[in-house]
Amino acid sequence: MRILGVDYGRARIGIAVSDPTGLVAQQLTVLRREDDEQAAKAIAELAREHRVDEIVVGHPKNMNGSVGERAAQCEAFADLLRRRTGLPVALYDERLTTVAAERMLVSADVSRRRRRQVIDAVAATVLLQGYLDWRRAQAQKRGGGD
Repeated sequence: MRILGVDYGRARIGIAVSDPTGLVAQQLTVLRREDDEQAAKAIAELAREHRVDEIVVGHPKNMNGSVGERAAQCEAFADLLRRRTGLPVALYDERLTTVAAERMLVSADVSRRRRRQVIDAVAATVLLQGYLDWRRAQAQKRGGGD
């Protein structure tokens, strides 16, 4: 099962995709966001091209777990993707994924300029890997394993 990870932002949208087994996430691209319709159309095309079965959108809850304005925007975008692609679209708590991505890039000694170029795709990869790991853990709890 291949899954597409979406780190939705006002200017850029990071995209990651899982391997065909749904175990490992890898960065794919960063889309420039003009508006939600244009972005949803581009993501729908990527979903078809990579034959994904599901999409997961980052859900940036507040640190106390409440849903703020950004999370509500991501919920609306997830609904648009659901309608545009016909695929299941999950929301996954993305608190601190950008922070984790930034730390990874700094520890890999990636220049500040290069970090700005790739941070959104790396954040989407961190988000997607977290979702894949969570799904696997849920399957194991149910006795389904992988």
